[in-house]
Amino acid sequence: MTNAAPGRAATSFRVLLKGYRVRADLTQEELAEGSGVSVRAISDMERGIAKSPQRRTIEALAAPLSLTDEELTGLQKAARRGRAPSPGIPKTHLIGVLPADVDDLTGRESDLDALRALSADLCDGRRRAGRVAILSGPPGTGKTTLAVRVAHNLAEEFPDGRLFLKLRGMSAEPANPADVLHLILRSLGVDAVRIPADPEDRAGLCRSLLRDRAVLIVLDDAADEAQVRPLLVGGPRCLTLVTGRQMLVGLECASRLPLDVFGEHDAVALLSAVIGADRVARERQAALELVELCGRLPLALRIAGNRLASRPTWPLSRLVDQLRGRRLTTLTAGDLCVRSVFELSYRQLSPNAAMMFRRLSLVPAADFPVGAAMTLVEASDEDDAAVFLEELADASLLQTSQENGRYQFHDLLRVFATERLAREESPEVVASAEKRLSDWLVRTATAAGRYFHPTDGVSPLPVATPSFGDHTGAGRWLEVELKNWLAAVKTVAARGDHRPVLDLAESMHWYSEIGGTASVWYDVFGLAVNSAIALGSKRDEAVHRNYLSWVQASLHDRAEESIRMARLAWDAAVEAGDRREQGWARVYLTSAHARDADATTSPKLFDEAARLFEEAGYPLGVHVARTMRASYWYRNGRFADAAQEFDACVRYFAQEHGGTRTPVDDTNYAYVLLRSAQNLAALDAPDRALTQGETALALFRRHGAAMGQARALQETGRFLRRQGDHANAHRRLSEAEELYERIGLTQAQIDTLGERAALADERGDPASARADRERARGLGDRLGGVP
Repeated sequence: MTNAAPGRAATSFRVLLKGYRVRADLTQEELAEGSGVSVRAISDMERGIAKSPQRRTIEALAAPLSLTDEELTGLQKAARRGRAPSPGIPKTHLIGVLPADVDDLTGRESDLDALRALSADLCDGRRRAGRVAILSGPPGTGKTTLAVRVAHNLAEEFPDGRLFLKLRGMSAEPANPADVLHLILRSLGVDAVRIPADPEDRAGLCRSLLRDRAVLIVLDDAADEAQVRPLLVGGPRCLTLVTGRQMLVGLECASRLPLDVFGEHDAVALLSAVIGADRVARERQAALELVELCGRLPLALRIAGNRLASRPTWPLSRLVDQLRGRRLTTLTAGDLCVRSVFELSYRQLSPNAAMMFRRLSLVPAADFPVGAAMTLVEASDEDDAAVFLEELADASLLQTSQENGRYQFHDLLRVFATERLAREESPEVVASAEKRLSDWLVRTATAAGRYFHPTDGVSPLPVATPSFGDHTGAGRWLEVELKNWLAAVKTVAARGDHRPVLDLAESMHWYSEIGGTASVWYDVFGLAVNSAIALGSKRDEAVHRNYLSWVQASLHDRAEESIRMARLAWDAAVEAGDRREQGWARVYLTSAHARDADATTSPKLFDEAARLFEEAGYPLGVHVARTMRASYWYRNGRFADAAQEFDACVRYFAQEHGGTRTPVDDTNYAYVLLRSAQNLAALDAPDRALTQGETALALFRRHGAAMGQARALQETGRFLRRQGDHANAHRRLSEAEELYERIGLTQAQIDTLGERAALADERGDPASARADRERARGLGDRLGGVP
């Protein structure tokens, strides 16, 4: 390893840098660790890919390289030379001179790599035309900044020049392609008097001059395909970068690089680059909230950072407070203004698309389906609405969601849309649109819920809608639209429209055992009880108090409250003279008693429930009551009696009862199998118990019934533990614990952690046992008592 300093003849930045590193006896990794500059960045600099790093980067390298002041100055001069225009380009190139690069570009490393790879592909001699890359994205995502960085970094790859041409696509008068071609020709050294008048002739001359040249062309802020297509004149060694809010889907043979907002890490990194990492570290929580209030949009983050940088005594929390109140107004710094950038795109929209953009701000959640948009603008069908949505997506004012057929707002664009709605539409029109949307969401959710009713001859049959046509589609709709339909039913209830609330809640009873969370069903059935009371309907009050009793016992582990609610349901059902609801009240009362250590269950309640269901002509309810009675016998050690009763119930739920079998038919069957399996294990029939448990688990998994899956995983984990299969038992218990956490069944999660801890003791793993018990204790503390 030589200790000689690089000679004066070694003038290029990459040679100087590598020489100094070798002299310091450092690997690239060691230099990265000492300087804080990434290994990739150092590698790119030494390979000549990044020839003109910024001043901050060079100063960071100086200390670990032990550079003298003279050497540091020389290295900085070499970097500046890398930014100088190529001598092969005539002075008229200054017509399209590149803007200055920014020192603190962060978060776009993968995009930079993709564009470098695109440049490298130009070496393929078989290409007859240059590469074209389209950088699109919402306003403020840094498309131009990225294009400028690439153009600076790739200077050596394009020795014949780099052109930066403003197309002014968002202005009232976008640049004329013929005028842009004139600028390109002047930049290539063509005298003005020799430039053809005809635009096609100008394009032909450009192609001729660029056929053998290596030139990078940036077409910034493109309006549409018609503006850009005549300007794609680069030869095989040329790269054209097109930036714009439109996706330009009509351009053929172009690579597309859609830019999105930053992730949290990159957003914080940009803020740190602008105001200093120490300042961010001191107020980490405020910084995290600030980047979220900025929607992690690069322009908004830069504006917020500039405001803070100009006010060094301000705590970050002060700007956070301002952003909470007036986000778009606060996000202004000098001539940088988020609202103004959004307005440029908004003014380009057709009237119908602009109306849809405004009204979509009424959707409760961040993403939405075509049906919601259709309802808001009263379109005749989804195809008409989709045309406007695609216009908004092409303009980068909406994004397509990861879920097929859905769209979503960027957070700050939603705020802007809300502003436009308040300014451009009357309160009466807004109220009418909001009512149409909430009614549609509640109506569609009600139709979806009915796909999950059992074939009991009592529940209403499902009705197909444009949003779905079977239980699979209905279940998916309920899952992805949860925030929207839940907010909608709350809105409908608040305005006093009670019957739709009751219809939705009743349609959801059986689905509530498959999807949703404990808090969702507490809200839904609680709203329904209030609506039933408001209408004076004792039958509806009984129905929904029964459902609420189930939520309290099964999902919230509140046995006392469940018992109280079941008794109130009984009173309402008696007053209504409804035998079926009286039977359910007895079922839920016994279920709650089974969960309350201080309550005593009378076996007569099971007989009474079965009799009431018989009188109501409701065989499904009869067999639910018999299943509950069998479970009672199991808990009291009457295993043989329980086995006979379980066998009868298993046979009933396994049968077809007319009509198409629904997911709830299968999950009801699975729950009975699981209860029967517990009893078989007590009868010392472990193989049969495990078989029934595995069948139940498969049925729950088939229909995505999270709560059923968790209970089946927990139970089969117990069976496997008893058989000595500790590895699979641990896996099942771990899956169950994760599911209980996801759906909010905290007490069941605590119980499962306790079982896993006991299993760890048996496996000789005291550390894991302690960890599980400590976690269970912490969850128990949050519930109000240590388990």
